[in-house]
Amino acid sequence: MIHAMSTARPRVLVTAALPYANGPIHFGHIAGNNLPADVFTRFQRLKGADVLSICGTDEHGVAITIAAKREGTTPQAIVDRYHGVIARILERMDIRYDNFSRTSRPINHEMAQRFFTDLLDGGFIEEKVEKQLYSVADGMFLADRYVLGTCPKCGHENARGDECPKCGAWLDPLTLIEPRSALSGDRPEVRETKNWYLRLQDFQPKLEAWIGAKTGWKENVLRFVQAMFKEGLRERAITRDLEWGVQVPVDGGDGKVLYVWFDAPIGYISASIEWAEAQGAPERWRDYWQSDDTRLVHFLGKDNIPFHCIVFPAMLMGQKEHYVLPDNVPANEFYNLEGRKLNTSAGWYIDVEGFLDKYPVDTLRYTLVATLPELRDTEFSWRDYQMRVNAELADTFGNLVTRVLKFAVSYFDGKVPEPGAFDASDEALLADVRACADEVAACYDGYTFRAGLERAMALAHTTNRYFNEKAPWKSRKTDLVQCATTIHVCIQAIRQLALLFHPIMPQTTERLVGMLGIDSPLGDVGWDAWAEASLPAGHVLGEPAGLFTKIDDDVIAAEIAALEAQAAAKTKGATMDAEKNVTANETTTDTTYEAPAIRETVSFDDFMKLDLRVGRVLAAEELKKSKKLLKLEIDLGVEKRQILAGMKGHYTPEQLVGTNVVVLANLAPRKMVGEESQGMVLAADAIDGAPLILRIDGEPPTGTTVH
Repeated sequence: MIHAMSTARPRVLVTAALPYANGPIHFGHIAGNNLPADVFTRFQRLKGADVLSICGTDEHGVAITIAAKREGTTPQAIVDRYHGVIARILERMDIRYDNFSRTSRPINHEMAQRFFTDLLDGGFIEEKVEKQLYSVADGMFLADRYVLGTCPKCGHENARGDECPKCGAWLDPLTLIEPRSALSGDRPEVRETKNWYLRLQDFQPKLEAWIGAKTGWKENVLRFVQAMFKEGLRERAITRDLEWGVQVPVDGGDGKVLYVWFDAPIGYISASIEWAEAQGAPERWRDYWQSDDTRLVHFLGKDNIPFHCIVFPAMLMGQKEHYVLPDNVPANEFYNLEGRKLNTSAGWYIDVEGFLDKYPVDTLRYTLVATLPELRDTEFSWRDYQMRVNAELADTFGNLVTRVLKFAVSYFDGKVPEPGAFDASDEALLADVRACADEVAACYDGYTFRAGLERAMALAHTTNRYFNEKAPWKSRKTDLVQCATTIHVCIQAIRQLALLFHPIMPQTTERLVGMLGIDSPLGDVGWDAWAEASLPAGHVLGEPAGLFTKIDDDVIAAEIAALEAQAAAKTKGATMDAEKNVTANETTTDTTYEAPAIRETVSFDDFMKLDLRVGRVLAAEELKKSKKLLKLEIDLGVEKRQILAGMKGHYTPEQLVGTNVVVLANLAPRKMVGEESQGMVLAADAIDGAPLILRIDGEPPTGTTVH
C-alpha cells in the first residue's frame, strides 16, 4: 500500500554512499558524494522542501575483515574506531545528515533479513551450488575483496573480486585473470560451495522501463546501465562464506552472511527508521520511502552505479511493501590528487583533519565544488587551491565585500545609502542579481553544482567591474547621489551573493549576513524570500571584516614537498619490508604467504627466445593521461628505449632515475594511451599488488644479458 502524507511541501530523500568503516575518508569520498549531497540538501531546505538526509558507515564485508586481520583485531573494533573517525571528519567538513547511522546496528540486520525473506518468498532468490575460489593457505573461500587479479575488461592489474576500481566493471572473482589471495598471495583453487542468488534477470523488463522513462540523468550513468542491459542481467550471488555480517535467515545458512552490497543500501532505510523513532514518530520514515511523490536522490561515485541503478531498485521492486524508486542517481567520476589516483597505502593523500587544522573549511568546500568530477575525472592540486583562495575568494568575492561595506561605514554612517535614479548600468546589474538567483537555483536543483558556483562567481566579477567603472571614490567628491546609488546597488549584489554561495560556504555566508546587519540566519529566511527582497535604504550594517586570507607561495611549496615526501617514505617502507621478507625467506619459512602455483612447463628453446637485459633508467616522468603509467627512458647499451611501466603511485620518477633494472628487450612494441612502449621492466608483485622492481646488484654494463 502507498503511504501518503498531506503536505504542500516537496518531499526530498537524500542519501550519500556509505563509506567503508575500515579507514578515514579522503578528498575523493567527500567530493564524490558527501559534499554534493550536503550542497543539494542545504539548497532544498532553502527552497522550503521537506528533506530527509541519510548516510552512515558500511560496516560489513570483506574490506572490514581484511583490515581486522591485518591489524590483528576484531571487525567490531575496526568499525567502532572508524565510524567515529569518519563522523568527526564529516562534522569538521560541515557536512550534516539527519542521521549518520551504522549498518552493523540490529535494526539494519532485521531489515536486511526481511528484504531477503520477501525476495525469497517472491521466487526471486534461488539456492545454487557453484564453483568459487578457495585459498588453501588461508583456509577459506575468497569472496570479493579477498581476491585480487587482472580485470578482464580493461586489464587493470589490481582489480578486486567484486569490481574494478579503474573501469568500474562489475566482476565475479572467477573472471579475474591470474587471481591471488589479498591476504596471503596464494594462488586459489576452484571448489564448490552453496550460496543464494538474486535473479536480476527477472527484473530486467521493469528496470528497463523505469530507466527508459527517466529524463535529466547523467549520460555516464545511462551508458553504464544500458551496457548492462545489453549484456543481459543474470543471477548474482547475495551471500558469502564469512562470519562477519548479517546472517542468512534460512536453514542451511550457518557460516554464511548476506553480501555487503545487499545489506548496505538497506542501511538507508534502517537509518530512516532509526531517525523516525528518535523523532517520536516511528512510522514517519514511510512518508519518505513509501510515497510516490518523494524525490529520492542517491549521491555516489561511478563505481557504485550498478548497485544503486540495478541491484537496489530490483530489491525494492521485489518487496511485499511498496517502496519509492530513485528519482535520480547523479553519479560522479573519480577524484584524484595532483595527477595521480588517491592512494592512502602509497601515501598519496591529504589528511583531511590535518588540512582543516591549517585552512578554513569553506575554502576547501569551495575548491572541491569548483572541481567536482561531475562529467569526467578531476583532481585537487595545491596550486589550484591557492589560486581559488587568492584570486577567486580573496581578491574577487572577499575584496568586493570588504571595500563596499567599509566604504558604506566610512561615508554613509554604516547604513545602506538612499539611491538616486538608476541608470542603465545600475539597472543591468540589478537585473543580473535577480536573474542569477534563478539560474544558480536551476544548477543546484539539477546537480550541476560547478556551474552554479561559476554563475555565482560571475556575478561577483560583474559587481567588481561595476564598482571599478563607477569609481565611487571619485563620485563621492563630485556626485554624492551617484556615489550613494553605486554603493546601494553593490550592497544588493553582495546580499544576493550570500544566498548563492550559502549551500557551498555556509559558515562564511552566515558571517557575511552578520556584516550586512541581518539578524535572522540566512537558512531561516529561505531561497525565494531572500532572492526577491533587498536591503532598504537606512538599514544599519554590521562591522565589516575580511572573509579570506591569502596563501603564500612558500606555504604551497611546502605542502607539495610534504606530500611527495610522504609518498616517498611509504614507497621506501614498502620496498624495505619486501627486502626484509626476501632475506628472511632465505633462512626461514614464511607461514603467512604461500607462493602461487608454478605455471605450465615451457621448453628451454622457448625460454631462450626471451632477451633479458640490464637497463639503466636515464629519465622518468608521469603520464598525466594515465592513472598508472610512468614513461621511462632506458639505456640498453646498444640503444635507448621508451618503456611505459605501471608503477605510478608506487614509485616517483626521482626514485627510478639512475636505477639498474631488468628489461625484456625483445617484447613486441605496444601502444598505450597514445604512447609506444618498447619493452617491459620486470617487477614482482607485493601481497597488496604493488609492483616491486627487480634491481641489479653491483654495476654491470648496460645491455648485459640476464640469464
